Amino acid sequence: MVRQRWPYATKLTISLLLLAFFIYLFTRFREIVPPIIIAIIIAYILYPVVNFIQSKVRLPRALIILIAYILFIGVITAILVLIIPRMGANLEQLQIDPQQIITTLESALAQEYRVAGFTIHPSALAAQFFGALQGLVQPVVGQTVTLVRNIITSIIWIIFIFLVSFYLIKDGSKLGEWVSSHLPPAFLSDYKWIIEEINQIWGAFFRGQLLLSTIVAIIFIFVGLIIGLPFAIVMGILAGILEFLPSIGHGIWLVIASLLAFFLGSTWIPIPHWAFMLLVIGLHFIFEQFDLNYLIPRIVGRSVHLPPLVVIFGIVAGAILAGVIGIPLAAPTIASLRVIGRYIFANLFDLEWTPVSAVQPLPPPKIYWWQRTQRREKLP
Repeated sequence: MVRQRWPYATKLTISLLLLAFFIYLFTRFREIVPPIIIAIIIAYILYPVVNFIQSKVRLPRALIILIAYILFIGVITAILVLIIPRMGANLEQLQIDPQQIITTLESALAQEYRVAGFTIHPSALAAQFFGALQGLVQPVVGQTVTLVRNIITSIIWIIFIFLVSFYLIKDGSKLGEWVSSHLPPAFLSDYKWIIEEINQIWGAFFRGQLLLSTIVAIIFIFVGLIIGLPFAIVMGILAGILEFLPSIGHGIWLVIASLLAFFLGSTWIPIPHWAFMLLVIGLHFIFEQFDLNYLIPRIVGRSVHLPPLVVIFGIVAGAILAGVIGIPLAAPTIASLRVIGRYIFANLFDLEWTPVSAVQPLPPPKIYWWQRTQRREKLP
């Protein structure tokens, strides 16, 4: 008996209904998307670690995953253990006088400042700020039940992320085989090709992001030591970690650095604290432009084969659509969508589909003038 096949109109109708159903599910259960994304990222990072350990020792995979989690948490704890005592030692060396800080702050707030013909009264602004802050804090303090519920909800989400990432690492290969077994044989090779490209994109992205964070940490430590920023090494490491959040991370670092500069001043440059704070803000503003317009597009964008302008627009769009999580994941998400988009476009218009440049080697670096000179000297 020959099975009757669906006509084109039926296929199109069913596809549109399924698309509408998945869009409804996404909007209905939108809160679960960020935890799942975090779980996938953790699983993606720990998956090669688990495979490496499993190749060296004969232990159950579940136990190896727990060992990988312990190592992961241990590395984070070790970093904190190394940083916090150093901060304590620096605090002892600086001999911070809380009374002097309070006196300095009161003196700064009591003065009047004229900027472009306008008179600014910091004391009035501070009173308004603390009044608004009190208005925000009082409802929070009064809503104890809501606070406890939020804490319990956060704990549940942490457990959920751990369980999802655990089973993704444990059964990730089985899940891939299950998906492959349910695909039509004619599209199996295309599916494997697309998955390979997307894996290479995300692998290159994480390597590029790690390189970017390392470069940023070195720059901040170097500049911080030159200008005498308190806790220069710690602040440099913090800048490297916050580089995973390009815009928000910059703001967090600048607030902390500005407070340190205003209250503690430079460790060796004899200038007023307020002038040193302006110096830190000015240098950070210059670096932020350099980071957003040069480092991120060329390191992260180059790792995923995207033009710098696309990466910049992607960061803005990611922040609007997905908030904090969308900022660091904008570039690899766009590159992954490009892979799928090229495949769909080729099939819609009956074109030959070729792999995206993510599976191709990166273009060779530009030859600078000194390299050209060396080449000319070697020529007979």
